[in-house]
Amino acid sequence: MNVFKKTSLAISVNAAILASVAGFSASAIAAEKAEEVVGIEVIEVTARKRTENVKDVPISVSALTPKKLEVLGSSGMDVRALSAKVPSLLIESSFGRTFPRFYIRGLGNTDFDLLASQPVSLIYDDVVLENALTKGMPMFDIERVEVLRGPQGTLFGRNTPAGIVKVQSKKPTQDFDASVSGSYGSFGSTDFRVAVGGGLTDELSARVALLQQDRDDWIDNKAPGFEQNDQLGGYSETAGRVQLLWEPSDEFSALFNYHFRDAEADARVFRANIIKPGTNDLVDDFDREVIYQDAAVRNSQIVDMKGASLKLEYDMGKHTLTSVTGYESAEMFSVGDIDGGYGAAFLPDYMGPGFIPFPSETGAKMPDHKQLTQEIRIASNDLGKIDYQFGLFLFDEDLTIHNLSFDTLGGGVQNGIAIQKMETSAWAIFGSVDYEISDKLNINAGLRYSDDKRDWNGELVMSPFGAPGFSETNNVSDSQVSGDISANYVLNDETNVYARFARGYRAPSIQGRSLLFSANSTTADSETVDSIETGFKSVFLENTARVDGSVFYYVVSDQQLTAVGGTGNVASLLNADKSVGYGFEIDSEYFVTPDLVLSASVSYNHTELQDSNIAVPGCGGGCTVTSPLNGDGLALIDGNSLPQSPEWISNFSARWTKEIGDGEMYVYTDWSYRSEVNFFLYESVEFTGDALLEGGIRVGYEWYTDGAEYEVALYGRNITDEEQLTGAIDFNNLTGYVNEPRFWGVEFKANFF
Repeated sequence: MNVFKKTSLAISVNAAILASVAGFSASAIAAEKAEEVVGIEVIEVTARKRTENVKDVPISVSALTPKKLEVLGSSGMDVRALSAKVPSLLIESSFGRTFPRFYIRGLGNTDFDLLASQPVSLIYDDVVLENALTKGMPMFDIERVEVLRGPQGTLFGRNTPAGIVKVQSKKPTQDFDASVSGSYGSFGSTDFRVAVGGGLTDELSARVALLQQDRDDWIDNKAPGFEQNDQLGGYSETAGRVQLLWEPSDEFSALFNYHFRDAEADARVFRANIIKPGTNDLVDDFDREVIYQDAAVRNSQIVDMKGASLKLEYDMGKHTLTSVTGYESAEMFSVGDIDGGYGAAFLPDYMGPGFIPFPSETGAKMPDHKQLTQEIRIASNDLGKIDYQFGLFLFDEDLTIHNLSFDTLGGGVQNGIAIQKMETSAWAIFGSVDYEISDKLNINAGLRYSDDKRDWNGELVMSPFGAPGFSETNNVSDSQVSGDISANYVLNDETNVYARFARGYRAPSIQGRSLLFSANSTTADSETVDSIETGFKSVFLENTARVDGSVFYYVVSDQQLTAVGGTGNVASLLNADKSVGYGFEIDSEYFVTPDLVLSASVSYNHTELQDSNIAVPGCGGGCTVTSPLNGDGLALIDGNSLPQSPEWISNFSARWTKEIGDGEMYVYTDWSYRSEVNFFLYESVEFTGDALLEGGIRVGYEWYTDGAEYEVALYGRNITDEEQLTGAIDFNNLTGYVNEPRFWGVEFKANFF
């Protein structure tokens, strides 16, 4: 069959099917049919929250379909698998599988504290997840993941100055469908998923989805006196979701969502002195499957999350009323060997690997966390030239954190605890208007007023250094106006162009982790981002090719930064005068033939801190700081790029298919690249991460029967087994952590209709 010899309608239909099978970007407008699907899929990540074709949305946006997500997560990888898979998106963590940190266009937050705020918001099933711990919820039975780049200060508001990552699970329908999959791979890894949905009555539909992931320990500990094979590296994770959709009439619907997560894993595995001094290379004898730790037996991480939401929609004819109520709760406990080695310099002839000035074993516990959100909005329904929506948003979060330290040389006895309690309350009113000036030109404008308040209490109960206990209170508050204005112009049948100005806002923050060291809490004022961008979205070659592009420039005023680690192991908040960023993004897809589909994207992000007076502590020992120092020996960071902000991110993928018998064989490969990054605010030779290129491959066969489809596949991730630093600890020695190892696996899937 050759679609290029058929009508435009045939081209459209086949391109849509191929796009779905290939699992490429949902923002791909491969054909007229695909345009309709994409418009429906990405609607809820647009500034207007309307059912729109992505081509008509004046925002730089990408989306990932279920097929692509299944490929990326096939090795059991968590949400970090999305890193560098779309332009300008990076995700990393120094906390393991439970605490992802998101960066869009270079803006993010490297702080690993459980109170840390991030300028990228994660929205899961219409509920904003504020605490970084909750952002680690696994992705399973997912309809799509969308990324909106740039400030989203109108309808999403607070803590979205960099952008949004939005996850949407599959919703119940009246039609029956079920899926089951199982995979087995390297390190004894297993991954089982099952989902069932359909109508219970004519008015009530349900969907149930479950996930079970396990991996054996595979890292050997060779510290003298602590030798044990296969001690670290494993995990066990269970997650589930139950949804009920009640539709008693065409005008009203109620969607209930309950979800949970139970995870046991190792905390991030730190490795002492794995960097060659004077370089950022790994030491010659580095072995990813070996560690040397005297606290590895206590390395653990336990997470318990649960939540529920209720979405009500009432179509009143000319307007639709929507209410989204959300509740989230999370508990966790984590302990890790932070120095990454054994012994200490003050123990004669017992320390390693390399120089260990002092032991450091710390942990964190969140015994209590509750988040409540409520959004109510009214949107007009295609009234004509003018459409609009407005609403109210409420946010309330209470949490308690225990910062812990342990006496490693004393057998791991707890010798320090500081307790922090934070209450966050926020509310906002918002509205946006869309005006159709002509058949070719649309203008959209929106405003949001946000009011935020945080009350914090910290108490030093026990100090590892014998300091007397004390308690402290602090609070921050602010109100801001944010919003955007944009224009979308239909240049011709193939191309739309747009321009957008937007302001984003991140609420003020409090940092109290340093209480263990008898220091006071620190605060940071609100930061704002003013951004301007212009771009185009084009479909051509009879709907078989797509290219989207954008160019942007932004200024961050009073940027919130966290000075972490370094001399004295500080953890303090500060505001930089400003930062600037600029760059471009290109996302493309091309159906070379009906059997070969190519996709490629690239982004360039230049970021620069601009504050001639700001200075932070350099590393605590062993590294070569290249930033200039002031009279107090602090590193001046004026002119530095933002940490974990690569200039280049690119991705390439290709899928080739061949009909064989009653099915189809396919070969799929994808490659992602990010250029070098600084790990910290200051610049140093050792704590610079080299460029990282990782590739994946999947070879499979799909076949179909009446009411069912099946697939068996062999796959690999990081197939070239690249070993690169992805982060470091700088207060003790040249300690770092690396990317995930090469992974091979086999998978079977079945879908029933």
